[in-house]
Amino acid sequence: MADLFRPADSSPAARVFVAGHRGMVGSAIVRALARSGGGDVITRSRSELDLTDQRAVRAFLERERPHQVYLAAAKVGGIHANHTLPAEFIYDNLMIQSNVIDSAFRAGVRRLLFLGSSCIYPRLAAQPMSEQALLTGTLEPTNEPYAIAKIAGIKLCESYNRQYGASHGLDYRSVMPTNLYGPGDNYHPTHSHVIPALIRRFHEAKLAHAPEVVVWGSGTPRREFLYVDDMAEACLHVMNLPKPVYDEQTEPMLSHINVGCGEDVSIADLARRVALTVGYAGRIVLDADKPDGAPRKLMDSARLFSLGWRPRIELAEGLDLAYADFLASASVRS
Repeated sequence: MADLFRPADSSPAARVFVAGHRGMVGSAIVRALARSGGGDVITRSRSELDLTDQRAVRAFLERERPHQVYLAAAKVGGIHANHTLPAEFIYDNLMIQSNVIDSAFRAGVRRLLFLGSSCIYPRLAAQPMSEQALLTGTLEPTNEPYAIAKIAGIKLCESYNRQYGASHGLDYRSVMPTNLYGPGDNYHPTHSHVIPALIRRFHEAKLAHAPEVVVWGSGTPRREFLYVDDMAEACLHVMNLPKPVYDEQTEPMLSHINVGCGEDVSIADLARRVALTVGYAGRIVLDADKPDGAPRKLMDSARLFSLGWRPRIELAEGLDLAYADFLASASVRS
């Protein structure tokens, strides 16, 4: 076992590994760490380090021996991607989480932050969804494999804390973000989440002077959205809370913390807002034959708010920033 007498996490010389730094959330965490002067940031691309390869991950962490790990790497996607690639969503995420968390422990990493998802909660959970709703009901079928993997990640962190917290100084924490959007998002035509999918669809319709845009579902489901740089600041906030403060707000087997803004919007209203942001003036047609997903997903973030964090970017401003990012990324692709 690696030497566990390491410099404190808050040391100016702290080494921080961000797993998934090229993804939307990971890149935002890297930006937040740069703003905060959060030490020496270690990153590896997928071509440099396959996080589903246990031997490679273990060798990497033993060699680099970071003081903190942000586990933002994941296979993610919207309803269509989850529906068509369920085996990949459960297998890849289980492997990434298991390899990084166990290898971090074996390399003597005391502090780790795991990023989950609001889909861990039951499909018909009481709204807003509190942390206590975990494992109290049936999951939404359209993303159940991904949700199961994320629940396993929470339980991995809790189990390692329970078994090795006292003996090895482990402090592995979990945050559950609501729906995220912003710079670095995936604008794939079929495998993206709702905001980037709508941005692309309305933008292309505007350029083509299309008379209408079809939006999946009835438009009635409600979703909460958080700008990704707000999420990154929340991650740093939770990671660096003193352990007694974190422990006071959590339980050994219910230790995750929700991260949201506290407000939601219907998909139909969201589509209208995105169309306005993009400048599309045609009709919006709702295709009720397509799946809706869960009827509502609003997080109860009171626990995090009580710990001193609040989001700063509202949806209108965030959509403007996201569209600017899409235009920049589109110019790079062209």
